[in-house]
Amino acid sequence: MKNRLEDHALDQLFRSARTYPTWDTREVPETMLRELYALAITGPTSMNCLPARFVFITTPEGKARLMPAIAEGNLSKVEEAPVTVILAHDTRFHEHMPELWPHMPDAGRMFEEDSELAETTAFRNGTLQGAYLILAARALGLDVGPMSGFDNARLDSIFFPDGRFKSNFLMNIGFGDDRGLYPRGPRLAFEQAVTLT
Repeated sequence: MKNRLEDHALDQLFRSARTYPTWDTREVPETMLRELYALAITGPTSMNCLPARFVFITTPEGKARLMPAIAEGNLSKVEEAPVTVILAHDTRFHEHMPELWPHMPDAGRMFEEDSELAETTAFRNGTLQGAYLILAARALGLDVGPMSGFDNARLDSIFFPDGRFKSNFLMNIGFGDDRGLYPRGPRLAFEQAVTLT
């Protein structure tokens, strides 16, 4: 039987964790980004398909490429963040199925033959992997600022011109500056959001 996490761990992952719009000046080393990736990819995806692709933007040159696709209200958030991640999914994720689902090496065929199933699977599981990235970052002591507020088509034309990868959302990662936080927004009560049957 697994042990329940202690309250301080639950606080760091959920209860006290926030979406950060502002950042201090500390950089996130590449070793930490590699550890972050290694944790995030352990989360479950259907048939272990792992369709997410991550672009870790850490340089001024990378940020300059990204800025034309960012909505005006998010420009400063991206400029300040040590790392901005493009969360995308691989539309041809199924080419990796022989490696990732080896006991059924022909599993990718069902996605090749059904483009709607492939797109739904890639988007759903890629989004899940983005959520795992949030929790992995918080577990490592990093803060995150996931966001929309960008032009997907423009971003994809800049970063993924061959059309294979499709952007989903962005996530700023670093060490948050609490001075930029707003009060936490309200949440729905159990009775408002849950049906027990």
